[in-house]
Order: sequence, then structure tokens, then C-alpha cells
Amino acid sequence: MAALAWLLIPLFAVVGAAIWGGWASRSRTAGDVAELAGYARFRDAMEKAGAGAGSGSGQ
Repeated sequence: MAALAWLLIPLFAVVGAAIWGGWASRSRTAGDVAELAGYARFRDAMEKAGAGAGSGSGQ
């Protein structure tokens, strides 16, 4: 019976690793489109604010 317990430990470790691997590799790209659109709006706003500041940018 003790041998069976020692064989079940690696089996549970493999099953746990498979579950964790599936969870870690899931697709999380659903919100990227909204994030990129928000960044594009931010970048456009910063470009407009920089253009209105004049030529005193220090360069």
C-alpha cells in the first residue's frame, strides 16, 4: 500500500502541472484591442498638445 502512495504522488504532480499549464497558456488577448485604441487616442492627444506648444521644445 505504501508503494501505491509513492506512485500516486508523481501522478498528482503531473495532473497538477497539466492543469496549471493549461491555465497559464490560456488566451488573454481579449482586452488588447481596447487598450491599443486607448493608447492611440492618448498618443494623438499628446501630439496635438505638443504641436500647440510652439517651437520652444528645447531641441
